[in-house]
Amino acid sequence: MNRLKHHLAETHHGMKPCNKVSEDVRLECKEALANFKDQKTKRNDLLQEIGMGPTSMHKSVLFKTIRTLGSESGNVSGSGEPIPKGPMDKFTTSQPRQSTLNSKWKHEERKEVYRKIGRFMYSKGLSFSTVNDPYWFPMIDVVANFGLGFKPPSMHKLRTWILKEEVNDLSIIMEDHKKAWKQYGCSIMSDGWTNGKSRCLINFLVNSPTGTWFMKSIDASDTIKNGELMFKYLDKVVEEIGEKNVVQVIIDNASNYDIGKLNVHATTFSRARRVMKFIYGHTWVLSLMRTFTKNHEPLRPAITRFATAFLTFQSLYKQKQALIAMFSSEKWCSSTWAKQVEGVKTRSTVLFDPNFWPHVAFCIKTTVPLVSVLREVDSEERPVMGYIYELMDSAKEKIAFNCRGVERKYGPIWRKIDARWTPQLHHPLHATGYYLNPQLQYGDKFSYVDEVRKGLFECMDRMLDYQERLKVDIQLDSYDQAMGEFGSRIAIDSRTLRSPTSWWMRFGGSTPKLQKFVIRVLSLTCSVKEIGAHLNR
Repeated sequence: MNRLKHHLAETHHGMKPCNKVSEDVRLECKEALANFKDQKTKRNDLLQEIGMGPTSMHKSVLFKTIRTLGSESGNVSGSGEPIPKGPMDKFTTSQPRQSTLNSKWKHEERKEVYRKIGRFMYSKGLSFSTVNDPYWFPMIDVVANFGLGFKPPSMHKLRTWILKEEVNDLSIIMEDHKKAWKQYGCSIMSDGWTNGKSRCLINFLVNSPTGTWFMKSIDASDTIKNGELMFKYLDKVVEEIGEKNVVQVIIDNASNYDIGKLNVHATTFSRARRVMKFIYGHTWVLSLMRTFTKNHEPLRPAITRFATAFLTFQSLYKQKQALIAMFSSEKWCSSTWAKQVEGVKTRSTVLFDPNFWPHVAFCIKTTVPLVSVLREVDSEERPVMGYIYELMDSAKEKIAFNCRGVERKYGPIWRKIDARWTPQLHHPLHATGYYLNPQLQYGDKFSYVDEVRKGLFECMDRMLDYQERLKVDIQLDSYDQAMGEFGSRIAIDSRTLRSPTSWWMRFGGSTPKLQKFVIRVLSLTCSVKEIGAHLNR
């Protein structure tokens, strides 16, 4: 409305004068603008007199005074009280139309800002996940708060003083991580990968309760097959962190898929892969399949061969009826593909092979428990050191149950799991985490086998000197027997509500040496997947 008045009054305040307005309307608008300016001046003078900061005692007086000054606008009475509404007021609104215009203008302006941001990201080929970066919103907020006139930093500023200050800030953050390494211990994680130039790179990261810290990345193209040189790289990282602070080293070895080498799994996966290769290798067949599956894809690649095999089995089995219907349809039978050798073999596998679908179902039932363990281990929601021992035992039991207790079926799978679990995963740390997890220790199914206590004592011998070992061993009795604060009602009720690490921080204060040892163990990670998640942030 103010802009309209300037337009009609021909004041030239950022508005083009109206050449069709009558003289009396022009003068009336000009007078209204002058009155508004006078009222604003009086209001500002009043605020200046009271020091620009009215207390709660002044607020009511100030409100009435300002309202009185604005009484000429017709919104309030001379006493500062609102004018009572009449019978016609229900058909009108007190909101000026300018707010609607502003809303529409803001909407268009916001849309233009979105497009400019999108255009920048598309032109630089940035990933859409860039907006999920934790620094994205703070950057947008600080630019918006600066207001008009903001000029982005130049390339020179970005690579000089801005970079230097960020490096200094990271150095401060790194000191916090180093303190956590000394207090709780840490895990070194290494992961090898090949870049677009076929160079073999190895990333080294350090994980602790404070978070994951990227240490370095080295080009190991010339030394990847030299065990001694690889050991030197790792040993150098350990020295940088401090040997006393390193509790474990985790190396990615996810490419091994031993269960897939079992006869039934290997044969079934080979047949399933041939079916998928034929369907996805021919455009017409793929289009026909999608009409029967309603655009659901039976092929789902994953990070590891084990996960890819499982997802292929699972997705394929979900589309069993759709695939049977497709290869039985008149459209397929009348096509040229139905007469070719590949098409005949694929149709025969899907429709007439008596073992194919039962074996797919068997492979799913025997791998689901292990996939559940992998998902739990790779989860970033909680450290799984206190659960991995129990998770593997439960997975083996579920596999036996899914095989209806027939040893001939689950026996070979158990032996493959034990062959991998015992030398590579069944460490004293996992038994210690199992023993010190209050959710499991005080449960009915807790296993008091010698293997668990032996693992606990071996871990204590390695991680503690004799004096600390002696104190921890004495304090362990309080935890075993739930004495003192461990046996309080709130500690008992919190066993399943808090994470194991949080529970020990809250209730382990009376056994400080044991508490520190337990937190060092339970806060450890068991997976190198966090490397990928860390580098993708």
